[in-house]
Amino acid sequence: MDMFWKISMFLLVFVLMLHALIGQNVVDNKEIRLITLHPGHFHAALIQKSMYPQLSPIVQVYAPAGTDVELHLARINAYNKRTDKPTQWDEKVYIGKDYLSRMLAEKKGNVVMLAGNNKLKTKYISDAVSAGFHVFADKPMAINAAGFNLLEKAFKLADQKKVFIYDVMTERYEITSMLQKAFSEFEEVFGVLQNGSVDNPAVIKESIHHFYKEVSGSPLQRPGWFYDVTQEGEGIVDVTTHLVDLIQWSCFPDQILNYEKDIKLWEAKRWATLITPAQFQTSTKLTQVPEYLKNTLNPEGQLAVFSNGQIDYQIRGHFARVKVTWAWQAEPGAGDTHYSIMRGTNASLVIRQGAEQGYQPVFSVETNRFKEVAYRNTFERVFREVAKSFPGISYILIGNTAVFDIPNVYKEGHEAHFARVTEKYLDFLAKGKMPEWEVPNMLVKYKLTTEALNMALKKSK
Repeated sequence: MDMFWKISMFLLVFVLMLHALIGQNVVDNKEIRLITLHPGHFHAALIQKSMYPQLSPIVQVYAPAGTDVELHLARINAYNKRTDKPTQWDEKVYIGKDYLSRMLAEKKGNVVMLAGNNKLKTKYISDAVSAGFHVFADKPMAINAAGFNLLEKAFKLADQKKVFIYDVMTERYEITSMLQKAFSEFEEVFGVLQNGSVDNPAVIKESIHHFYKEVSGSPLQRPGWFYDVTQEGEGIVDVTTHLVDLIQWSCFPDQILNYEKDIKLWEAKRWATLITPAQFQTSTKLTQVPEYLKNTLNPEGQLAVFSNGQIDYQIRGHFARVKVTWAWQAEPGAGDTHYSIMRGTNASLVIRQGAEQGYQPVFSVETNRFKEVAYRNTFERVFREVAKSFPGISYILIGNTAVFDIPNVYKEGHEAHFARVTEKYLDFLAKGKMPEWEVPNMLVKYKLTTEALNMALKKSK
């Protein structure tokens, strides 16, 4: 009996030591349990448009009463009831004013998903990390300088507690962006990234978005607060996060950036999109403009929504520009669009998505060096190498431009990209490790956008 007791104690000590050695950030595949906190943006539901073998189908939802959580649950229910590959989510819902303290106390999951009111999001991140939760957050994770300071502290605490904070950067999984990045890594075709100038940047990324559109086959109902930039965030700190992220990810792959050394802000500006009361009602289903928005009404009764912004900056000496604009509704057959150019010393890598492209993203490599036989042969060799990762792609050489044809299998669409980034995050959790460049580069991204907002606000006074 004494020997049995000694062996048992030895095994217990061994297990405890092993747990400490591995670290608390390793999550067993069977233990990944999602908590959705105060959902308010449709991206919270898109995370659950697919099922994941690593993730429990039981999802805890904590929220205050209101339309936000009702719409979220309705979207999940629609995914569960669809005829094509229905999901099997089991939503366990708590609704009450004490939703946050209840979540923190009950600890019924270990990954907190955040996609909603951005005014509250950074504090939610901080509180969740303090309680030992991993955080999977929709962009933006900070919408002003105070939010960035709190976010930076949350990242430091997350490192201490061995938990992961990660934002949902879906655009890394868009096929033309992946091809642009892939070709930029072959110096014999692309050359090296030019330095450019503030008037002629080496890299430009622009996107156009729309307030009224369809999501998952139905017209999107937005919350009233989406039109309040103090809650949603101005355009210069919201969608620009995707564009800044793509520049860092494609121009400096796998490199650790530092916001104090590698970034220089040159110019930033903001401007408003005017939304009529009728458009606001169509979008939100609210019959009246809420009190918190009435100070944004112009003399004609239109909402002035500062959803547009442009940032000109240098990153490691290279000039870059990001620009985001919002319109009410896209032209028939169109949708949100993206334009991008990376200027190399040998070629430019371009993504266009306008009317000429049928509002579908088209990738091309453009250079006058195609007239050189040696360069064409080099390009063909590099193309075959890239095509190993993307079987089925092809191109047509038209003068100085190689226009790519991309099979439909790669054209998943924006909604499907949420599954891709979720799979990546779940893989990080299972392995207990994230690439060492992810966290510092997230900090660079949010430091840049929030500092750009400060500059734009000062200029517009």
